[in-house]
Amino acid sequence: MRYCMGVLAVVALISATTLQAADDLQLAKADGAKPLNIVFILSDDHRYDVMSFLGHPFVETPAMDALARDGVYFENAMVTTSLCSPSRASILTGQYMHNHGVVDNNVLTKPGTIFFPQYLQAAGYNTGYFGKWHMGGHSDAPRPGFDRWVSFRGQGHYYPPKHLKNWKLNVDGESVPQKGYITDELTDYALDWLNGIKGQDKPFFMYLSHKGVHGMFHPAERHAGRYKDKSMPVPETMADTTENYEGKPLWLKNQRNSWHGVDFAYHQDTDIEEHYRLYCEALLSVDDSIARVRKWLADNDLAENTLVMYMGDNGFQWGEHGLIDKRTAYEASMRVPLVGVCPPLWKPGTVVKEVVANIDIGPTCLAAADLKPPANMDGQSFLDLAAGKEDAAQWRKNLLYEYYWEYNFPQTPTTFALRSQRYKFIQYHGIWDIDELYDLQTDPLEQHNLIFDPAQQNRIKQMRSELHEILVKADANRVPFSHKRRMGQNLRRRSGSAPAKFPEELLRKSNAKE
Repeated sequence: MRYCMGVLAVVALISATTLQAADDLQLAKADGAKPLNIVFILSDDHRYDVMSFLGHPFVETPAMDALARDGVYFENAMVTTSLCSPSRASILTGQYMHNHGVVDNNVLTKPGTIFFPQYLQAAGYNTGYFGKWHMGGHSDAPRPGFDRWVSFRGQGHYYPPKHLKNWKLNVDGESVPQKGYITDELTDYALDWLNGIKGQDKPFFMYLSHKGVHGMFHPAERHAGRYKDKSMPVPETMADTTENYEGKPLWLKNQRNSWHGVDFAYHQDTDIEEHYRLYCEALLSVDDSIARVRKWLADNDLAENTLVMYMGDNGFQWGEHGLIDKRTAYEASMRVPLVGVCPPLWKPGTVVKEVVANIDIGPTCLAAADLKPPANMDGQSFLDLAAGKEDAAQWRKNLLYEYYWEYNFPQTPTTFALRSQRYKFIQYHGIWDIDELYDLQTDPLEQHNLIFDPAQQNRIKQMRSELHEILVKADANRVPFSHKRRMGQNLRRRSGSAPAKFPEELLRKSNAKE
């Protein structure tokens, strides 16, 4: 019954979106430029530094490296919420989580939500979606904005699951068996679609949304075992030492011994290094997918007028501060890979240092289509910024980060943060703890919390005020939550690390002044 109700909710959502959007999808032209073809490739949980051109000790990503070499590397690409569904909703709407309302991995987008491909479709683009959707994971029904639809329920499966006899892909509303390794199969569907529309006098938009590299990690057979003898780069902040937790919030130390901590990862004896090796091996098929798409564009003489972007939906902590997974506002969690080519506009070998984000993808794609973004988008196009046509001094000074506590993973508190090019201020809600400030220029590993530093008190006051103003202006100074169905993954290991102690700065003898 719950599944049926979920399907009905999706049908109602799609109907409401289609009806509401019908008269609202015509955007004004920008400057009369010829619309470009657009390819957006998204991966899952790929953190910002696992690419070979950035000096990773063993991973091989020649296609990602080529995108950076032939085009632009966005050094400070971020997500505004480091969690699959909220981040993907931000990409598709150009909005912060507090606006699009997808607050966790279970919530559907609100009725009437418009996804930016709908604007492209209304402007005459052929549009295709291939891969993981996840928002409202109980349904794989086609969503508005796409002429071609290939997806699956929830997280999907790397290989056809033997224990689920009826597991299927949804291809334009029809149930079709999954045949093989999902990264390759999605790429096959995408290239088949491109072959089908080739020669039409219309631009195209292709959204290729991979399951890889989400856990549990299963590489393609051709890549399995490639890194079996390699060692995981162990973060400096992973060790359970006094130095690593000095001046840090209590929740951080406590999360170390939890579902999302290195002491009790996934509530079992998890070999984190083995998981990391499988993660890197699974990434290789995503790189292959990028290479196949770019080769198709080149072979069909379409590379020169096509914007191609590759991005991760959020980062992933592999031991930083004793944590695994994402959700936090730390760099390994919120920072993502973003590389792209746009031959008419972007020069090869360009590095953009300004802070760009997932909310900017929609406006950027619309700009590539010579369309002005709608007023309800929070993001902004970086098309001209990457081309050197926009004054970097006029770009955003702070990016808002927000994460709402989830009952099923209660270790990470509700988090608000401001991330500038140099500083990051993190403020927690609903928990008895301390906030954080980091100078990312002098402390890129976020080892030294400056929240009690006398020299930083004016900056903290200013950033705290700016954060509050942003939330108030957006009518987002409240915390929504979904139905709490159980206690969640709240176990600890008896032999794991001990609970955190309150910091000295909060301790007193007998009254507040002593």
